[in-house]
Amino acid sequence: MAVPTITLNDGREIPQLGFGVFQIEPAETAQAVRRALEVGYRHIDTAEMYGNEKEVGQGVRDAGLAREDVWITSKLNNGFHEPDAARRAIDESLSALETDYLDLFLIHWPLPTRYGGDFASTWRVLEEAHADGRLRSIGVSNFQPHHLRRLLDETTVVPAVNQIEVHPYFTNDEVRRAGAEHQIAVEAWSPIAQGAVLGDPVITEIAQRYGRTPAQVVLRWHVERGDIVFPKSTTPARIEENFALFDFELSGEDVVAIGALDKGEEGRTGPNPDTFDYVPD
Repeated sequence: MAVPTITLNDGREIPQLGFGVFQIEPAETAQAVRRALEVGYRHIDTAEMYGNEKEVGQGVRDAGLAREDVWITSKLNNGFHEPDAARRAIDESLSALETDYLDLFLIHWPLPTRYGGDFASTWRVLEEAHADGRLRSIGVSNFQPHHLRRLLDETTVVPAVNQIEVHPYFTNDEVRRAGAEHQIAVEAWSPIAQGAVLGDPVITEIAQRYGRTPAQVVLRWHVERGDIVFPKSTTPARIEENFALFDFELSGEDVVAIGALDKGEEGRTGPNPDTFDYVPD
């Protein structure tokens, strides 16, 4: 099955389905990445704070694919927002992954209560590396509409993506709309709400009608909304199941019904970007 692509606002095409490695132990990462690539994934999403960039690179090499055939995304460690630290962190990501460039690099969190709230100066470092070709596309993660407006007002390059928490219990539509005004693509993390939505009666009923698993139905809902999504698993059968999304479609009514499960802020499973200020030791 061919994975569709989305054209970003910088003209590059990103696979809409990727493989996430958040919370996969380094010792298991290379094997999981290799298996995902064997199944057909061509988009791997990692981050400096995940601690497994080196193993992601190893998994890509073990799969025997040409570097240009795999889209690799990583994200800036929260401890390295100051410009010189951000420059070093980009170099370290490239070194860990053993690659000359990253397809996409994100500011992982805006951290508005740290560094004087100056994520714009951090963004300018990403712009530098984008200009010299080491970061082919650049974007943000967990940015609220007012964070995006500040970047648009104070910097030059419009983020290509905003990776945010999105799932049926937290559709995050305000942030999606803010990005859409500037053709900023949405990448959905926690796409099944850490499993919380899989037992929802609306989703299980739809899954039964389509002869699919609840996870496949929810992931297909993301695809039909136009978001980029990357489920994670270390189980080979689950890796394959999560990839099998492109030989069926949900009806418009079912897409609406799943979206109607939104609980607003109560449905959020992760931190609020306006207050989150975690920096690793």
